[in-house]
Formats: sequence, C-alpha cells, structure tokens
Amino acid sequence: MDFELEIDPALAAAVLEIEKHHADAGWDQPARLYALVDTSRLVAHEPALASALGLDEPRERGSLTPIEQDALDAGQELEELLPSISWPDGVVGCAAVVERLVLPPAADGQIPDDPAEAVEFAREHPDRQEVRIVAGVTRHAASYCAVRLRAHDEDASVMGGPDLVPSLLALLRATLEDESDESGETTQ
Repeated sequence: MDFELEIDPALAAAVLEIEKHHADAGWDQPARLYALVDTSRLVAHEPALASALGLDEPRERGSLTPIEQDALDAGQELEELLPSISWPDGVVGCAAVVERLVLPPAADGQIPDDPAEAVEFAREHPDRQEVRIVAGVTRHAASYCAVRLRAHDEDASVMGGPDLVPSLLALLRATLEDESDESGETTQ
C-alpha cells in the first residue's frame, strides 16, 4: 500500500527556518540542537521576549519557536549525546543540525568496519557528497527533514520530507519519550 506521510506545517516551517539560519552561517559548522516550543505558550510565559522577537503577532499563532541549546562539548558527536537527553513537558519537539558526508549506494559493501577507517574512507571517496541535515520531531509523532547538498548550495535546492533521515529521527524521538529511568539529563 502506497501512502504519503502527513506533514505538520508548523514543524516543517521551524525546520526550514533552522536550515536557513545555518545556511546563512555557512558550512563547516558544529552540530546543534534545538528545543521546539509552542509559540503561543512562549508568548504567554515570556511576553516581553516574545514581543521583542515579533512572536506575539497573530500570524505566529500555531507556530513553533526554535530555541538553540548550548553548544556540544568539543569532540562530542550529537549521536552520542542524544541518548542522554530528555526534554521538559513544555518542549513540544526538538531539532538537530548536522553536517555529514554521504556516499552513493554502490559504496555500501566497501566501507571498512573500523569507525576511524570508515571516516577516512568517506573523506577520500571520489563520489562523496557533503550535506547539511536538519531533522525535527514533535511529541505528536510528526517529523520533518531538510537536506542541503554543498554541491548545490542554494535555497531552491533544499530537499525536504517527513522521513529523509530515519536514524536521526529515531534518536530525536527517543529524547521526547517519557522515561521511567531518571538517568537521562534534562536540557534547558
């Protein structure tokens, strides 16, 4: 059965806003993590801040506001950090930005098992592509991704969809799940 996943317009808009922000900053940036909060709730709790940011306008109702989190520790990979994060109830979603090298499907059987060797293999592969990925999820099971290739670095070439990077989406979803285990770190 062929079906399309529904796209949450507020989440898609937030992911694309984050992607544009990072595109303006240029390439070779570290991974970043964002909390996504309901804009109307932000306006109610922080009216002065919301007004200063122009978030109290009627057109902002129903939108999500991305709040950038502290930078990752030097040398820490986002994929290693995500399992230790849980978000407070006021956070309705989260998003991550990473830059990665991707290889064509034909390279799958050639990638070394050793992680350091695999990284070097990807760096040296003649058909590698550098990409910026912005992936976002909500507590309501919505997801959206935006992918920009460095080789086609223009806004019109950004690819988007609800399930472009399933492994990263799964890691982000896990940060929003209620945990009975109290060992997770709560992010601001």
